[in-house]
Amino acid sequence: MATAVSESRTVTSTGARKGILKCFKNQRPMFLWGPPGIGKSELVESITKELGGHCIDLRLSQCEPTDLRGIPFFNRENGKMDWAPPIDLPDEELASKYPVVVLFLDEMNSAAPAVQAAAYQLVLNRRVGKYVLPDNVVMVAAGNRESDKGVTYRMPMPLSNRFVHLELRVDHTAWETWATENAIHPDVIGYVGFAKQDLFDFDARSASRAFATPRSWSFVSQFLAEDDATDAELTDLIAGTVGEGIAIKFMAHRKIAGKMPKPDDILSGKVTTLDTKEVSAQYSLAVSLCYTLQEEYKNKAKDFDAKADNFLKFMMDNFNTELVVMGSRVALTTFNIPLIPKNLKNFDEYHKRFGKYILAASAKETR
Repeated sequence: MATAVSESRTVTSTGARKGILKCFKNQRPMFLWGPPGIGKSELVESITKELGGHCIDLRLSQCEPTDLRGIPFFNRENGKMDWAPPIDLPDEELASKYPVVVLFLDEMNSAAPAVQAAAYQLVLNRRVGKYVLPDNVVMVAAGNRESDKGVTYRMPMPLSNRFVHLELRVDHTAWETWATENAIHPDVIGYVGFAKQDLFDFDARSASRAFATPRSWSFVSQFLAEDDATDAELTDLIAGTVGEGIAIKFMAHRKIAGKMPKPDDILSGKVTTLDTKEVSAQYSLAVSLCYTLQEEYKNKAKDFDAKADNFLKFMMDNFNTELVVMGSRVALTTFNIPLIPKNLKNFDEYHKRFGKYILAASAKETR
C-alpha cells in the first residue's frame, strides 16, 4: 500500500513570532527554515527591537570552529593550556545593559560541519569550554532549505535535535503589515496588494538571477525613494532585482498610479471622487492615504478629525470592499490611529457597511 507524503508544516511570520517568543521564555533554541529573501533576519531583528534587547548576528557560514570555541594559549599563571573566550559571544558586561540579548546564529546549515559541531554544546548546554552564556541570552538560528539550491550542509541529527524547528512561508497580509510599518513605498505595496502572486516567485529550478521576494521588493522601494533615475534606468534596476517580467508590469502600474490625486487633496476634501478605476493604482492610493493620515496624526493637526472623516468618506465612495478593509486595517491596527466616532459624521455609515468585514479581517490576522 502506498504511503501518503505530506508537505512540511509551515507558519507565517505572525505565527513564527509567537513561537519565537514562547521559546525565548523557556530558553529553548529555535531554528527558522525558509527560502531566501522571505524575511527571517528581519523577523528576528523586529522581535529583538520589540523586547528592547540587543541582537548579535553571527553568520556561522563565515566562521571557523575557533570563533565559537576560542583560541588556545599557554596560561603562565597555572602552567596549563587555556582558552581565550570568543569576542563575538556576549559577556556579562554586555548582557547587563539589556533586558535580553538575542544570539542569532544565521546561515547555520551553510556553515562547515566542523563549525556546526562546535555549536553543539553552545546550543544545548549554553556553554562551550569555559565560556558560559549569560542568563538573559536567548538563541535563534536560521537557514535555507536544501531544496533551495543554496550552499548548505546537511545538519547533523544530534544538533538538529537541539532545536525547535519552524518553517516559514510567505504570507501577503503579514508582509503588508511589515511593509507599512517600515514605510515601504506605496507603489510597491499597492502593486503587490493587487498582484499578490508577485510578492514571491522564487523557483529553485529556474536559471533566473533575479526573482521577487519580500527582500528584493524592499530594494525596489529604496530605488523609488531616491527618485533620481529615468524610467529606463529604473526599469533596468527593477528588472535586475525582481525579474524582467514583473518589472515591466510594475512600471506599467506605476505610470497609472502617478496620475492618481494627491492624498493631501483627498484628506482636505478638495478631491472627493476618483476617475481612475485601475485597481492596482487604487491600492497605491489607499496606502498613500494611510501614510499621510498617520503623518497628520503624528503632527497633531488641528483639523485631524475632519481629515479622518474625509478619509473614511473617500474610501467608502471610491474603493471596493477589499480596499476599504485593507486601508482601515492599516490605519487602525498597524498605525494605531485613533478614530473617535462622535467626531466623525461618516463613521456610522462606515461601520454599518464595512465593520463586520474589518473585524473578520482583524480576527483572521491574529490567528
